[in-house]
Amino acid sequence: MSQNEAAEVSEAASEAKPTTGSPSEVFGVFLKLGLTSFGGPIAHLGYFRDELVVRRKWIDEAGYADVVALCQFLPGPASSQVGFSLGLLRGNGILGGLAAWFAFTMPSAVILFAFALGTSGFVEPIAEGFLHGLKLVAVAVVAQAIWGMAKNLTPDKERAGIAIAATFVVVFIGGSFGQIGAIVLGAVAGLGLCRGEVRALSGHLSFPVSRRGGAIALIIFAALFVLPPLLANATGHQAVALFNALYRSGALVFGGGHVVLPLLQTQVVTPGWVADETFLAGYGLAQAVPGPLFTFAAYLGAVMAPAPNGLVGAGISAIFLPGLLLVYGMLPFWDALRQRSTAQAAMRGTNAAVVGILGAALYSPVWTSAVLSPRDFALALTGFLLLIVWKAPPWIIVLLLAAGGALLQSVPS
Repeated sequence: MSQNEAAEVSEAASEAKPTTGSPSEVFGVFLKLGLTSFGGPIAHLGYFRDELVVRRKWIDEAGYADVVALCQFLPGPASSQVGFSLGLLRGNGILGGLAAWFAFTMPSAVILFAFALGTSGFVEPIAEGFLHGLKLVAVAVVAQAIWGMAKNLTPDKERAGIAIAATFVVVFIGGSFGQIGAIVLGAVAGLGLCRGEVRALSGHLSFPVSRRGGAIALIIFAALFVLPPLLANATGHQAVALFNALYRSGALVFGGGHVVLPLLQTQVVTPGWVADETFLAGYGLAQAVPGPLFTFAAYLGAVMAPAPNGLVGAGISAIFLPGLLLVYGMLPFWDALRQRSTAQAAMRGTNAAVVGILGAALYSPVWTSAVLSPRDFALALTGFLLLIVWKAPPWIIVLLLAAGGALLQSVPS
């Protein structure tokens, strides 16, 4: 590379590097997302991409896919981990990450806590239609995310083939093993099919986390995984047992969202802390609120039969802690790894695999749980076209499709 070419690459990298913001800015943006991001973790990634990649340009498409790939590798709530990472990046430190996490999770946690205190469920037909409309929002948002990411991350036959193969892996294997297998397949295929020039990195993934800080976070993660069950057995203290149940649920699940619910049911229903019907009632509402489904833990903490319960029980947010510790611990090592030519080839493959994983998720559970009739298809298509063609903000789609679902519920088919 000549000196002029090197200077051009350096100048382009400098221009591409986004400026940092403040924790208060991060809090405001993620509060908006926490109030409007319906549809579960896959849809959340679509909301994040639209707001932070397309509109605000906090990070570019490839960098965003890199962060998503890392969080898909790790156990915990993937969307919350991605949000925490982007908060770290934009807010220039741990305060930015915590501001993003708190603002994104607080709205749904408050709603579920209020429901635990006696808020009635949505049982009227119009209300059911409203909730169904929110599911159709997820269809439109996920389809938009796949459309945009496919254009940028699968621009050639090789990467398109990796995306298709990843879809088949997820469909035939299923569950967290299918997702991890698809990403591993993408990485291996990328090493063989996606080698090319080393792309100049803009530095926008240089997260403000030192290797020492990352190592400390990983040590804390391991200590909290091992020590609380021993302490709970030794003391019989219910608060420690509750912390342990929620922490282990967050530490052992890949993919987050609905995958964590069977674990939670085992942890809190089996020992008799929460009645099965109470668990299912909260689960029903948790699917309809914005933000991460992991905030269902706030509801469970509030309705516990043994103390601590109520506000104290809801405040034990240990279910998020392992995922945040893991992503914080891995970020400094991930940034160094991705600068190697072999790692870049592997990441091209994993980014393509992420597109395939999202494609499989668009069908199940997003499409299969929402599009149940031609009316549903028409509403979902309307939302998708409003996002793609008219560039409407997602919150407009939320209002229109929720209202449309309620209206259609009142009209005989």
